[in-house]
Amino acid sequence: MTSTLLRRCVMSAPDPRRWWALAAMVASLLVLGFDMTILNVALPAMAEQLGATTGEQQWMADGYVVVFAALMLPAGLVGDRFGRRRMLVAGLGVFLAGSLLGALADDVTTVIAARAAMGVGAAFVMPLGMAVVPSLFAAEERAKAVGIVTAASALGLPLGPVVGGWLLDHFWWGSVFVVNIPMVAIGITACLFLLPETRDPAAPRVGVLSTALTATGLGALIYGIIEAPVRGWTDPVVLGALAAATVLIAALVVREKRSERPMLDMGLLADRSFLLNTLTVTLAMFVLAGLMFVLPPYLQAVLGNDAFGTGVRMLPLMGGLIVAAKGSAPLAERFGARAVITAGLVVLAFAGFLGSRVTVDSGYGFTALWLSVAGLGFGFSMVPAMTAAIDTLPPDRAGSGSGLLTTVRQVGSAIGIALIGSLLAAVYESRLPAGAPDAAGDSVVAAHLLGDPVLTAAADAAYTRGMGTVLLVSGTAALITALLAAALLPKPGSAPAAVTPDVAGAAADARQ
Repeated sequence: MTSTLLRRCVMSAPDPRRWWALAAMVASLLVLGFDMTILNVALPAMAEQLGATTGEQQWMADGYVVVFAALMLPAGLVGDRFGRRRMLVAGLGVFLAGSLLGALADDVTTVIAARAAMGVGAAFVMPLGMAVVPSLFAAEERAKAVGIVTAASALGLPLGPVVGGWLLDHFWWGSVFVVNIPMVAIGITACLFLLPETRDPAAPRVGVLSTALTATGLGALIYGIIEAPVRGWTDPVVLGALAAATVLIAALVVREKRSERPMLDMGLLADRSFLLNTLTVTLAMFVLAGLMFVLPPYLQAVLGNDAFGTGVRMLPLMGGLIVAAKGSAPLAERFGARAVITAGLVVLAFAGFLGSRVTVDSGYGFTALWLSVAGLGFGFSMVPAMTAAIDTLPPDRAGSGSGLLTTVRQVGSAIGIALIGSLLAAVYESRLPAGAPDAAGDSVVAAHLLGDPVLTAAADAAYTRGMGTVLLVSGTAALITALLAAALLPKPGSAPAAVTPDVAGAAADARQ
């Protein structure tokens, strides 16, 4: 029955409505992406009006990310078992409810609860949005569709400051929640009328204990990584969170290995193509998240732009991503995914090395140049890697596999922010003049607020040096990954090394 349904879905791919369905999915994924960064520009106003402490501000921003990452794996499996369209609509509904709650909130606790609810909804939408693509598009169109979806999920990050800055210039802080409502409502309507329902009734049951271990383990890991740049890597809270994460995730792996029908499908990682493409995507998100962390203070404090102007000046990154998303599919078809992924990572490395030459006097033109190059590198590495990873998934494990892929990618983003944030902070503080006020060491923005022109100039130089160091490290990481991709990714036309006969048969059956 499942095979017949999948075959019918593939045969109906020429239906032009599939592009409308994809457009609605793109709108929903854009919302998920920019909700990871949109709140950052609203935090000062929210802190003033709600009386939020620094720690509460951190949780208002990060509560969404922690819940999002922690629940993606079980959410993908729930979609496999009970229906991907049904769970996708349910996830969008929860996200919509969380947005409404946030827009009406008048205290810190309610805002944090709203962000957590939005994280629950996003955990269903992201992996299942990827999982329904094979049911909408035939093999010859799938790479293009995955490229569009991947670009949408990445473009949301730089869109956040742009949308948030514009809203704050015209409305109250709650508007950063209201903007989600119409886009999510369109997504729900499109899913109900345009998406086919797909499921795998034989999917493993969602075990309560395994789900709890997954959510708490990944939640503790993400929390520890996010808090590390603020508290320090040796802080007891950070060490405790990372230790708890290690124990919980280890217990999950042991339990799943002993299970006849494991919830966490570790067998997917035995496929070399899936594993290496997942790692490539994770590295790209590591660098992208790090850039999104270091760029706003540079554009706002060092170059003197307001919140909206800062977001607009990050658009060259989006331009490069859009160009690469459009061009990666035909290039991968002609030269092979391995060649395009490797070339994209080399371009990304070049952008990092170019950006590391930044100085206080470089100006925005130089930044726009290397940002555009970085966007090209991201697109040409991430889009074909995502396509190749998803193509290795058998249809009956599309939800769980996409959940695993997006979870690892999200963890990569959090690690990128933490490690790059720690490196930036260390270089910045070491470059400040001796005797500088403690407040100046908190951030370059805080140094500007002190009103001392000499200290401001020193802080600008210190931050720029720290950003250059971060970009140099990011470029080096991208270059190393490019070498690994060139050496280890499967050659064009070669079969994945670890695909079992059952998996190969299921994939072949879906193509018929």
